[in-house]
Amino acid sequence: MQLWKLFITALMPVLKVLLITAVGAFLALHRFNILRESARKHLNTIVYYVFTPALVCSILAKAITFRSLVMVWFMPLNILLTFIIGTALGWLFLKIAKSPPEMQGLVLGCCAAGNLGNLPLIIIPAVCKESNSPFGDVDICNKKGLAYASLSMAIGHIYIWTFVYNVIRVYSCKICNLNKVDGSTVGPVSAIETDLENHSTEPVVSAEDLSETNNHVTKQKQIMKPLKTLVKKLNLKVLLAPATIGSILGLIIGVVPPFQKMFVGDKAPLRVVEDSASMLGDASIPAITVLVGANLLGGLKRSGMKLSLLVGILVIRYIALPILGVGIIKGAIHFGIIHQDPLYHFILLLQYALPPAISISTITQLFGAGETECSIVMLATYVCASFSLTLWSTFFMWLVL
Repeated sequence: MQLWKLFITALMPVLKVLLITAVGAFLALHRFNILRESARKHLNTIVYYVFTPALVCSILAKAITFRSLVMVWFMPLNILLTFIIGTALGWLFLKIAKSPPEMQGLVLGCCAAGNLGNLPLIIIPAVCKESNSPFGDVDICNKKGLAYASLSMAIGHIYIWTFVYNVIRVYSCKICNLNKVDGSTVGPVSAIETDLENHSTEPVVSAEDLSETNNHVTKQKQIMKPLKTLVKKLNLKVLLAPATIGSILGLIIGVVPPFQKMFVGDKAPLRVVEDSASMLGDASIPAITVLVGANLLGGLKRSGMKLSLLVGILVIRYIALPILGVGIIKGAIHFGIIHQDPLYHFILLLQYALPPAISISTITQLFGAGETECSIVMLATYVCASFSLTLWSTFFMWLVL
């Protein structure tokens, strides 16, 4: 296929994203005030709890089988590599740039985590539906592409809320320690000790009873403390997010033949459940894209972001990572690690060239570490993505064909 046709094919989905994003930004303008902050919050909640899980579940149930799941085993490893390489490059950049402590978690998060769910779910179907698409039959391409993108979304979500979440948490804790006032560490334990000292002249129970009680309490604390620490570190509530639960359900239905026969297909007795989930899921992509536009508008209203940090993030995400990704995927193809499927190769390559995940803004808000600057980063990276994604997508399609 001619390079110009590949460029047009790659440009169309990006233009669609930009147009719908512009609609979101337009609706969020103060003059119209349709997508005001409260409306965005409610729509985001519906997308998070209803639309996205329904979309992921319905797609995976229809498209993923045990055989296909075995064939795409490299995808979780590939996504993990994007996170590790991005974090390593971000860490090296922080050492060179000497950024302020409050920005380090945000920079590392933006370098590590790409938008592995929403953008592929938008871009892949648009590429498949183009008349000049290099990936063959529209229906087969769309079905396979959405399955790959949904699996990418599920895996990416788990990595973001385990890996990136804890990276930002660690750096936000460092900020808290730097800002901690001397003497502020006096907590409940110190208060109890002081209280015991003040009342030591008026014993109510014998020393033996008190010692026995203290030993019993100490043993309970020793048992419970590791369990509490483990639960806090795992953060199961965040890890088992609706999209993750939807992915698990979709994989179970797709991989287990009796469940697939029950829910998927024209003759399935419970096909109405799958059809309903699919209808709900269809609303996910336009709603997400409109929200991205509305949220990115906040970046125009803020300033104060150090330009060198912004440039560093752009260079890592749009130059360094894609180049390294090409080397990794070409090496995997050369050694026969991944199966011969141009669409699969394209998605694996695309995972290295995506802008930062929108979830990073949520995580920075949770810890109060660089949340103001996050809007500026998102605005700049997504504006640049309109050019970089088109160019890299064109190159990736040429590379895999």
